[in-house]
Amino acid sequence: MTVPSQGGPPQPVPGQVPARLADIAAQAGVSEATVSRVLNGKAGVSGSTRQTVLAALDVLGYDRPVKLRQRSAGLIGLIIPELTNPIFPALAQAIEQVLTRRGYTPVLCTQTPGGSTEDELVELLVDRGVTGIVFVSGLHADTSADHERYARLAGRGVPFVLIDGYSERIDASFVSPDDRAAMWMALRHLAELGHEKVGLAVGPTRFVPVARKLDGFTEAAQELFDLTEEGARDLVQHSLFTVEGGHAAGARLLDKGCTAIVCGSDLMAFGVIRAARQRGLSVPGDVSVVGFDDSPLIAFADPPLTTIRKPVEAMGQAAVNALLEEISGTPAHRAEFVFQPELVVRGSTGARPAVVAR
Repeated sequence: MTVPSQGGPPQPVPGQVPARLADIAAQAGVSEATVSRVLNGKAGVSGSTRQTVLAALDVLGYDRPVKLRQRSAGLIGLIIPELTNPIFPALAQAIEQVLTRRGYTPVLCTQTPGGSTEDELVELLVDRGVTGIVFVSGLHADTSADHERYARLAGRGVPFVLIDGYSERIDASFVSPDDRAAMWMALRHLAELGHEKVGLAVGPTRFVPVARKLDGFTEAAQELFDLTEEGARDLVQHSLFTVEGGHAAGARLLDKGCTAIVCGSDLMAFGVIRAARQRGLSVPGDVSVVGFDDSPLIAFADPPLTTIRKPVEAMGQAAVNALLEEISGTPAHRAEFVFQPELVVRGSTGARPAVVAR
């Protein structure tokens, strides 16, 4: 789009409007003098401010001057399950931004049904000489999977870090949200609204995050609603982490008379809302719904979704830090870094209805 210069603001090709220092400064929220110092490679500018100016340059669509183009310190593979669930692209973006700031080039690999498996993607990345790999919600989170594959990867000298799903059988750094605490937050919120029968729509039990959500839900339901463990687990429905899965689980929980339903993902929450509306029920008038993730655009749902916000930025930063410590030859603390989620209250939860709808 532009012809890079050796100093000053980027120079556009003929016929294009030149980038002005004022435009870049306004976008970055800094002074024109600061922009000039960054573009000319002068000292006296913090690293964070420099990145802010370069980001503004990118947003405005101008190429960076040649002297400011960062050479890659190596390729880092990022393996995620899918792109259809918006939380995964959000997490991938957070990780990629941190990697880029640290001088590394991220390589995004996505697993899709019928496509490449995790093992195939790992082979592809290793063959291309990646410096390290970040796994998000991979086979490490599946208690039924063979976790020896990660020991074999470590034996090949490839550093890696794992997000969402802890296994004591894997000697590595893990990054996770506190799924148990998330369920307590959701159920306490619903209890304060007067709900007495709250269900949980969640994924298959073989996944570590699901098992933890189940434990948190069961503990909270027993204490807050005076249920037995059996009574609490009777209000749990396992399905797929999809809109369709949420619809199926939600329908079964509505049959049980639940006036509120907590979901294992925002997509499942959309399915629960669909199931409620197909019965002529309103959300939150007849049934309250809580999601999980707070993925992009959720605030613009109808109604705006109350959800548990996964600390994506903090988790991405921690994962990259742990990985780069391994790459630098300083073994990271090989344990699980657990981050606190946050309850975000919006329009999909309200007071328990006076009459339970069927």
